[in-house]
Amino acid sequence: MELQTIQNRIHEIRQYKVMLDYDLAEMYGIKTKVLKQAVKRNIQRFPPDFMFELSNKELYELVTDCDRFPEALKHSSVNPMVFTEQGVAMLSSVLRSETAIETNIMIMRTFAAIRQYISGYAELKRQLKDFMDTTNMQFSDVYQALTELTEQKHLENKPRNPIGYY
Repeated sequence: MELQTIQNRIHEIRQYKVMLDYDLAEMYGIKTKVLKQAVKRNIQRFPPDFMFELSNKELYELVTDCDRFPEALKHSSVNPMVFTEQGVAMLSSVLRSETAIETNIMIMRTFAAIRQYISGYAELKRQLKDFMDTTNMQFSDVYQALTELTEQKHLENKPRNPIGYY
């Protein structure tokens, strides 16, 4: 499975980068029901920052944004579970098949690539801000010089008092 394919299945919900149980089950080659059962049998391994269930509103927003989900997921009476990077790592201790291990390795690499991309973006953003600050100061100096020249020109064009006797 390619990194881009996995990256397309990572969503941001509640300020976490998460993957849906549906997508993970598909990638592991198991049914979503089996994945959920394994998680519920080992629920103590999944604190709220590793895994949580979507609210109805979150599910609606997700389905509205992404049209690739099957009808069964869109109209399910059970809201999907979502797993953070740590939750996906914890799944490797719950699901022990070769496919699960290989898939987890690819998912961990994808999360690492996203973090690297975000840190590069943050550095670029900082450099752009520094450039904008420097440029704004230079434009401010140019604007001030132009204002002074305009005032000086205005004073030169002001009518002079006549010299001499009338």
